[in-house]
Amino acid sequence: MQSTLKSAASFTGVGLHSGAPVHMVVKPASADYGIWFRRTDITEGDALIPARWDAVVPSKLCTLIANASGATVSTIEHVTAALAGCGIHNALIEIDGPEVPILDGSAVPFVQTFLARGIRQQAEPVRAIRILDTVEVRDGEAVARLEPSEMLEIDFAIDFAEAAIGRQAKHLSMANGAFVRELSDSRTFCRQSDVDAMQANGLALGGTLENAVVFDGDRILSPGGLRHADEPVRHKMLDALGDLSLAGAPILGRYTGIRAGHALTNRLLRALFARRDAFRMVDCGLMMGCKLPGVGVHRSDIPALS
Repeated sequence: MQSTLKSAASFTGVGLHSGAPVHMVVKPASADYGIWFRRTDITEGDALIPARWDAVVPSKLCTLIANASGATVSTIEHVTAALAGCGIHNALIEIDGPEVPILDGSAVPFVQTFLARGIRQQAEPVRAIRILDTVEVRDGEAVARLEPSEMLEIDFAIDFAEAAIGRQAKHLSMANGAFVRELSDSRTFCRQSDVDAMQANGLALGGTLENAVVFDGDRILSPGGLRHADEPVRHKMLDALGDLSLAGAPILGRYTGIRAGHALTNRLLRALFARRDAFRMVDCGLMMGCKLPGVGVHRSDIPALS
C-alpha cells in the first residue's frame, strides 16, 4: 500500500552550491498526492513544483526542477532518494529557498528523521512502472539503461583518474531495505580541482570537508576518511535512486549506469516515457509490494556513523 509520514520532519542547513541558509519541512500528504515541493518564500505566482521527470531542467552537478512560473528547487536528489528508499510515496516538501540543505552530503540525516517520525500506510495500492523492454541512452562513454526485472536493481560503474577513487562497480537490489543499509550514508564526492573550478564559477559555496568527500590524487582530504571503501560508487547509486524516483512511481526494472550522472538518468526517463511499449503501469499486490524499496525498513537498518 502507499505510505506517507506520520508527522512532519524538519531540516535546517545550507545549500551545497548557493551556500545560503535554508529551512525545509517534509509533511504528510494524502494518497495519490505524490511528491511536491512548495517554495514558502514565493508570495506571488505558483510556488508548487512537482518532483517529476518532466519538471527537470538542465543544471550543472545536481537535479533541478522548475514549474511553468519559473519557481525552482535544486539539489533535490538526496531527499528524493531518502523518500524512495524509505518507501514514502506521498509528501509535501515546504522549503524557504531555492536549494535543499546538503546536511552531511548523504541521505542518512533524512532517513534518520523520517524513520523517527514514523511511516503511515494508506488505503490505496502502490502503482509501479514495470519495464517491458530495454531502453538506453548514451553520452560518449556514459551509459544509462533500463531493462526488465522483477524488482528495482541498480548497477553502477565509475572510473576516475584519481588513485583514491579509481574504478569502482557495485550491484544491489533495492528490496528489503537495501538502500537504507547499504547506500543512505554515502556522501557526495568531488576532486579538489573540481572544487576550485566550481567555486571560481560561483558553485559549491556551501561545500565543506564535512559535507562532501574531497579527493586529491591518492589522498582523501575529508576528516575521518571514507565510510565505505567504495563510497563514491555507492553515492552514485544513491543519486540514481533519487533521480529514478522522479518517474512518479516505483520502477520494477534493472537500471545500469556507467559513468552516468543526473542529466543522463533524466534523459533515460524521457526516453522511457516516449516509448509506450517499453513499460506498463501495474498495481502492486502483496507479493509484488514486498519487492519495493522501503518495505520492511526499520530504524536498526540505519548505518552507525562514527
